[in-house]
Amino acid sequence: MLAPTVLMGAVAYDPKVVTIWEGFRTWLRGRGLDFDFVLYSHYERQVEDLVAGRIDAAWNSPLAWLRAERLAAAHGTSVRALTMRDTDQDLTSVVVVRADSPVGQLAGLAGRVVAVGALDSPQATLIPLGHLAAAGVTVDVRRFDVGVGLHGDHIGGERDAARALVAGEVDAACMIDANHLAFVQEGTLPPEGTRIVAQTARYDHCNMTVRAPESDGVRLFGTLLLGMSYADPQVRPLLDLEGLTAWREGRTTGYDALADAVDASGFYSPDGRVTATDYRP
Repeated sequence: MLAPTVLMGAVAYDPKVVTIWEGFRTWLRGRGLDFDFVLYSHYERQVEDLVAGRIDAAWNSPLAWLRAERLAAAHGTSVRALTMRDTDQDLTSVVVVRADSPVGQLAGLAGRVVAVGALDSPQATLIPLGHLAAAGVTVDVRRFDVGVGLHGDHIGGERDAARALVAGEVDAACMIDANHLAFVQEGTLPPEGTRIVAQTARYDHCNMTVRAPESDGVRLFGTLLLGMSYADPQVRPLLDLEGLTAWREGRTTGYDALADAVDASGFYSPDGRVTATDYRP
Protein backbone atom coordinates (compact mmCIF):
# COMPACT_ATOMS: atom_id res chain seq x y z
CA MET A 1 0.00 0.00 0.00
CA LEU A 2 1.32 3.43 -0.98
CA ALA A 3 1.89 6.16 1.57
CA PRO A 4 -0.07 9.43 1.22
CA THR A 5 0.79 11.42 -1.90
CA VAL A 6 3.80 13.71 -1.81
CA LEU A 7 3.61 16.45 -4.43
CA MET A 8 6.91 18.15 -5.26
CA GLY A 9 7.56 21.28 -7.29
CA ALA A 10 10.50 21.67 -9.66
CA VAL A 11 11.46 24.49 -11.99
CA ALA A 12 11.65 23.50 -15.66
CA TYR A 13 14.93 25.22 -16.53
CA ASP A 14 15.82 22.44 -19.01
CA PRO A 15 13.93 19.57 -20.72
CA LYS A 16 16.00 17.07 -18.73
CA VAL A 17 14.04 18.07 -15.60
CA VAL A 18 11.09 16.05 -16.92
CA THR A 19 13.27 13.00 -17.58
CA ILE A 20 14.85 13.20 -14.13
CA TRP A 21 11.69 13.47 -12.08
CA GLU A 22 9.66 11.03 -14.16
CA GLY A 23 12.41 8.49 -13.53
CA PHE A 24 12.58 9.31 -9.82
CA ARG A 25 8.78 9.07 -9.61
CA THR A 26 8.85 5.52 -10.95
CA TRP A 27 11.62 4.56 -8.51
CA LEU A 28 9.90 6.19 -5.51
CA ARG A 29 6.52 4.64 -6.28
CA GLY A 30 8.21 1.27 -6.54
CA ARG A 31 9.26 1.70 -2.91
CA GLY A 32 5.84 2.55 -1.53
CA LEU A 33 5.69 6.34 -1.90
CA ASP A 34 2.83 7.86 -3.89
CA PHE A 35 4.99 10.60 -5.39
CA ASP A 36 4.21 13.10 -8.12
CA PHE A 37 5.63 16.42 -9.28
CA VAL A 38 4.52 19.64 -10.91
CA LEU A 39 6.68 21.97 -13.02
CA TYR A 40 7.03 25.73 -12.66
CA SER A 41 8.38 28.32 -15.05
CA HIS A 42 10.12 30.24 -12.24
CA TYR A 43 10.99 29.89 -8.58
CA GLU A 44 8.88 32.70 -7.15
CA ARG A 45 5.54 30.95 -7.78
CA GLN A 46 6.98 27.63 -6.61
CA VAL A 47 8.00 29.17 -3.27
CA GLU A 48 4.59 30.80 -2.83
CA ASP A 49 2.82 27.51 -3.51
CA LEU A 50 5.02 25.66 -1.03
CA VAL A 51 4.37 28.13 1.77
CA ALA A 52 0.64 28.11 0.95
CA GLY A 53 0.55 24.31 1.22
CA ARG A 54 -0.32 23.65 -2.42
CA ILE A 55 2.77 21.45 -2.76
CA ASP A 56 4.56 19.38 -0.12
CA ALA A 57 8.14 19.90 -1.23
CA ALA A 58 10.10 22.17 -3.56
CA TRP A 59 13.41 21.48 -5.27
CA ASN A 60 14.70 24.98 -4.56
CA SER A 61 17.61 27.11 -5.62
CA PRO A 62 19.54 28.74 -2.75
CA LEU A 63 17.80 32.03 -3.49
CA ALA A 64 14.41 30.29 -3.42
CA TRP A 65 15.34 28.70 -0.09
CA LEU A 66 16.00 32.12 1.42
CA ARG A 67 12.68 33.46 0.19
CA ALA A 68 10.81 30.37 1.41
CA GLU A 69 12.35 30.76 4.85
CA ARG A 70 11.39 34.44 5.07
CA LEU A 71 7.94 34.05 3.56
CA ALA A 72 7.10 31.12 5.84
CA ALA A 73 8.16 33.06 8.93
CA ALA A 74 6.00 36.00 7.83
CA HIS A 75 3.04 33.60 7.62
CA GLY A 76 3.66 32.11 11.05
CA THR A 77 5.07 28.81 9.85
CA SER A 78 8.46 27.39 8.99
CA VAL A 79 10.34 25.37 6.38
CA ARG A 80 13.41 23.22 6.52
CA ALA A 81 15.97 21.74 4.15
CA LEU A 82 15.12 18.04 3.91
CA THR A 83 17.95 16.93 1.62
CA MET A 84 20.52 18.30 -0.80
CA ARG A 85 22.92 16.86 -3.33
CA ASP A 86 26.51 16.07 -2.39
CA THR A 87 27.46 18.54 -5.13
CA ASP A 88 25.45 21.35 -3.48
CA GLN A 89 27.89 21.72 -0.60
CA ASP A 90 31.02 23.85 -0.23
CA LEU A 91 31.02 25.62 -3.59
CA THR A 92 32.79 28.85 -4.51
CA SER A 93 32.51 31.51 -7.19
CA VAL A 94 35.45 33.14 -8.92
CA VAL A 95 36.21 36.47 -10.56
CA VAL A 96 38.23 35.84 -13.71
CA VAL A 97 40.34 38.10 -15.93
CA ARG A 98 42.14 37.41 -19.19
CA ALA A 99 45.63 35.98 -18.84
CA ASP A 100 47.12 39.17 -20.33
CA SER A 101 45.15 41.49 -18.03
CA PRO A 102 47.12 44.04 -15.99
CA VAL A 103 44.83 43.28 -13.03
CA GLY A 104 46.75 41.15 -10.59
CA GLN A 105 44.50 41.21 -7.54
CA LEU A 106 40.99 42.09 -6.48
CA ALA A 107 41.73 45.73 -5.70
CA GLY A 108 42.88 46.22 -9.28
CA LEU A 109 39.30 45.79 -10.50
CA ALA A 110 38.21 49.09 -8.95
CA GLY A 111 36.47 51.20 -11.57
CA ARG A 112 36.67 48.48 -14.21
CA VAL A 113 33.85 46.67 -16.05
CA VAL A 114 32.88 43.33 -14.52
CA ALA A 115 30.46 40.98 -16.29
CA VAL A 116 27.97 38.95 -14.27
CA GLY A 117 25.16 36.51 -15.04
CA ALA A 118 21.44 37.08 -14.68
CA LEU A 119 20.03 39.44 -12.06
CA ASP A 120 18.88 36.51 -9.89
CA SER A 121 21.93 34.24 -10.21
CA PRO A 122 23.39 33.51 -6.77
CA GLN A 123 26.66 32.12 -8.09
CA ALA A 124 27.37 34.49 -10.99
CA THR A 125 25.91 37.74 -9.69
CA LEU A 126 24.72 38.10 -6.10
CA ILE A 127 27.47 36.28 -4.21
CA PRO A 128 30.49 37.51 -6.23
CA LEU A 129 29.21 41.09 -6.26
CA GLY A 130 28.70 40.82 -2.53
CA HIS A 131 32.30 39.61 -2.24
CA LEU A 132 33.55 42.63 -4.20
CA ALA A 133 31.47 45.02 -2.12
CA ALA A 134 32.72 43.50 1.13
CA ALA A 135 36.27 44.10 -0.06
CA GLY A 136 35.44 47.75 -0.75
CA VAL A 137 35.91 47.37 -4.50
CA THR A 138 33.46 49.39 -6.61
CA VAL A 139 33.08 48.22 -10.21
CA ASP A 140 30.98 48.96 -13.27
CA VAL A 141 28.65 45.96 -13.55
CA ARG A 142 27.56 44.60 -16.93
CA ARG A 143 24.75 42.11 -16.44
CA PHE A 144 23.67 39.36 -18.84
CA ASP A 145 20.03 38.62 -18.09
CA VAL A 146 19.32 35.20 -19.57
CA GLY A 147 16.64 32.99 -18.01
CA VAL A 148 15.56 35.49 -15.37
CA GLY A 149 13.39 33.69 -12.81
CA LEU A 150 15.49 30.53 -12.98
CA HIS A 151 17.92 31.75 -10.30
CA GLY A 152 21.00 30.97 -12.35
CA ASP A 153 19.97 27.40 -13.21
CA HIS A 154 20.10 28.50 -16.83
CA ILE A 155 23.77 29.40 -17.15
CA GLY A 156 23.34 31.27 -20.43
CA GLY A 157 24.01 34.63 -18.80
CA GLU A 158 27.05 33.23 -17.02
CA ARG A 159 28.36 31.87 -20.33
CA ASP A 160 27.66 35.17 -22.09
CA ALA A 161 29.67 36.96 -19.40
CA ALA A 162 32.59 34.63 -20.12
CA ARG A 163 32.27 35.30 -23.86
CA ALA A 164 32.31 39.04 -23.24
CA LEU A 165 35.55 38.61 -21.31
CA VAL A 166 37.17 36.70 -24.17
CA ALA A 167 35.97 39.34 -26.65
CA GLY A 168 37.60 42.10 -24.61
CA GLU A 169 34.27 43.80 -23.92
CA VAL A 170 34.73 43.60 -20.14
CA ASP A 171 37.69 43.48 -17.77
CA ALA A 172 36.51 40.53 -15.65
CA ALA A 173 33.71 37.99 -15.38
CA CYS A 174 32.04 36.23 -12.46
CA MET A 175 31.11 32.53 -12.48
CA ILE A 176 30.89 29.48 -10.27
CA ASP A 177 34.22 27.68 -10.10
CA ALA A 178 32.86 24.51 -11.72
CA ASN A 179 31.68 26.52 -14.73
CA HIS A 180 35.08 28.15 -15.05
CA LEU A 181 36.42 24.67 -15.72
CA ALA A 182 33.43 23.68 -17.85
CA PHE A 183 33.72 26.78 -20.05
CA VAL A 184 37.35 25.88 -20.78
CA GLN A 185 36.42 22.29 -21.60
CA GLU A 186 33.64 23.33 -23.96
CA GLY A 187 35.77 26.02 -25.65
CA THR A 188 33.95 29.11 -24.38
CA LEU A 189 37.14 30.13 -22.57
CA PRO A 190 40.54 29.43 -24.12
CA PRO A 191 42.83 27.00 -22.26
CA GLU A 192 45.23 28.96 -20.05
CA GLY A 193 43.57 32.11 -21.30
CA THR A 194 42.21 33.33 -17.95
CA ARG A 195 43.36 33.96 -14.40
CA ILE A 196 41.41 33.96 -11.15
CA VAL A 197 41.85 37.19 -9.20
CA ALA A 198 39.28 36.53 -6.49
CA GLN A 199 37.44 33.56 -5.00
CA THR A 200 34.49 33.74 -2.65
CA ALA A 201 34.08 31.91 0.62
CA ARG A 202 32.41 28.51 0.40
CA TYR A 203 28.63 28.35 0.16
CA ASP A 204 25.86 25.82 -0.45
CA HIS A 205 23.50 25.60 -3.40
CA CYS A 206 20.13 23.85 -3.88
CA ASN A 207 18.04 21.99 -1.32
CA MET A 208 14.76 20.10 -1.08
CA THR A 209 12.64 22.50 0.93
CA VAL A 210 9.63 21.20 2.89
CA ARG A 211 7.16 22.71 5.32
CA ALA A 212 7.56 21.85 8.97
CA PRO A 213 6.41 19.72 10.63
CA GLU A 214 6.65 17.12 7.88
CA SER A 215 3.99 14.55 7.11
CA ASP A 216 4.73 10.82 7.18
CA GLY A 217 4.90 10.88 3.40
CA VAL A 218 7.46 13.70 3.33
CA ARG A 219 9.60 11.92 5.93
CA LEU A 220 9.50 8.77 3.79
CA PHE A 221 10.41 10.89 0.74
CA GLY A 222 13.54 12.11 2.54
CA THR A 223 14.47 8.63 3.70
CA LEU A 224 14.13 7.22 0.20
CA LEU A 225 16.20 9.99 -1.38
CA LEU A 226 18.98 9.45 1.15
CA GLY A 227 18.83 5.74 0.38
CA MET A 228 19.40 6.14 -3.36
CA SER A 229 22.61 4.40 -4.42
CA TYR A 230 24.81 5.42 -7.32
CA ALA A 231 25.37 1.69 -7.82
CA ASP A 232 21.66 1.22 -8.63
CA PRO A 233 21.43 0.98 -12.45
CA GLN A 234 17.86 2.30 -12.38
CA VAL A 235 18.74 5.63 -10.78
CA ARG A 236 22.37 6.14 -11.75
CA PRO A 237 21.57 7.77 -15.13
CA LEU A 238 19.08 10.05 -13.36
CA LEU A 239 21.61 10.99 -10.70
CA ASP A 240 24.08 11.81 -13.47
CA LEU A 241 21.52 14.06 -15.14
CA GLU A 242 20.81 15.80 -11.83
CA GLY A 243 24.53 16.18 -11.14
CA LEU A 244 25.04 14.19 -7.97
CA THR A 245 26.35 10.86 -6.73
CA ALA A 246 24.47 10.88 -3.39
CA TRP A 247 21.78 12.79 -1.51
CA ARG A 248 22.84 14.33 1.79
CA GLU A 249 20.92 15.53 4.83
CA GLY A 250 19.85 19.11 4.27
CA ARG A 251 21.72 21.89 6.04
CA THR A 252 21.34 25.66 6.08
CA THR A 253 24.73 26.78 7.34
CA GLY A 254 26.01 27.61 3.86
CA TYR A 255 23.64 30.44 2.92
CA ASP A 256 25.03 33.35 4.94
CA ALA A 257 26.93 34.98 2.07
CA LEU A 258 23.87 34.86 -0.16
CA ALA A 259 21.63 36.20 2.61
CA ASP A 260 24.01 39.14 3.09
CA ALA A 261 24.00 39.81 -0.67
CA VAL A 262 20.20 39.62 -0.80
CA ASP A 263 19.89 42.13 2.02
CA ALA A 264 22.53 44.47 0.61
CA SER A 265 20.95 44.47 -2.86
CA GLY A 266 17.36 44.58 -1.60
CA PHE A 267 16.44 41.52 -3.64
CA TYR A 268 13.93 40.27 -1.07
CA SER A 269 12.47 42.07 1.91
CA PRO A 270 12.87 40.52 5.39
CA ASP A 271 9.30 39.17 5.11
CA GLY A 272 9.93 37.50 1.75
CA ARG A 273 8.44 40.02 -0.66
CA VAL A 274 10.18 40.41 -4.04
CA THR A 275 11.71 43.89 -3.96
CA ALA A 276 14.50 43.70 -6.52
CA THR A 277 14.41 46.51 -9.04
CA ASP A 278 13.46 45.41 -12.57
CA TYR A 279 13.08 41.77 -11.54
CA ARG A 280 10.33 40.22 -13.68
CA PRO A 281 10.52 36.42 -13.70
